[in-house]
Amino acid sequence: MSLFRDDGIVLRTQKLGEADRIITLLTRNHGRVRAVARGVRRTKSKFGARLEPFSHVDVQFFARGSELIGRGLPLCTQSETIAPYGGGIVSDYARYTAGTAMLETAERFTDHEGEPAVQQYLLLVGGLRTLSRGEHEPHLVLDAFLLRSLAVNGYAPSFGDCAKCGLPGPNRFFSVGAGGSVCVDCRVPGSVVPSPQALVLLGALLTGDWETADACEARFVREGSGLVSAYLHWHLERGLRSLRYVEKS
Repeated sequence: MSLFRDDGIVLRTQKLGEADRIITLLTRNHGRVRAVARGVRRTKSKFGARLEPFSHVDVQFFARGSELIGRGLPLCTQSETIAPYGGGIVSDYARYTAGTAMLETAERFTDHEGEPAVQQYLLLVGGLRTLSRGEHEPHLVLDAFLLRSLAVNGYAPSFGDCAKCGLPGPNRFFSVGAGGSVCVDCRVPGSVVPSPQALVLLGALLTGDWETADACEARFVREGSGLVSAYLHWHLERGLRSLRYVEKS
């Protein structure tokens, strides 16, 4: 029997029995972890209030064995709030739907429990912090998070140089299957011709150029979001259920 301590973001919760929950977290050192939290559904449980989606928490786990991820689910025995991001997210529908899509994305990119995914974890912490503070439009924060999640998992799209031959951009065509922008010679069936403004926006979101992103017109934001959604769908092999609820300007 062993104790483990880690900090993480609560991704989702599931009911278990009459008073318990299974808590899914993305942790700094152990990747995605599912653990049982006893008694957290009781009305007066302060412990349970700290283990809600969007919460950034310091958690102690109790596991039967020398490894956190073993035959059975570990117990979540203590939790302390690091940052209650949910407070600034759940009160606003646009932030809530964008945040929910971010949580689902983080879970989808961390398929195997117990495998560290530090970059994905740090992206999620930063994304939820930005979202909860209202520093930028929620759909822009979401698209930036999706693009950077794709990048840290090895699927970084190109929005300038040709993704196939490297021809310096800008290039006119865009193919999700080819990896982003492609030149005339490398274009494949199904390639689209997005506006230059949409590609500039996506490049800005990927690199963190918020001055450019915040100044973009709504029609190009919508166009860019469509490209991000298609690109994500291609690499995840199925879309995010929560994306359908995200409000676009």
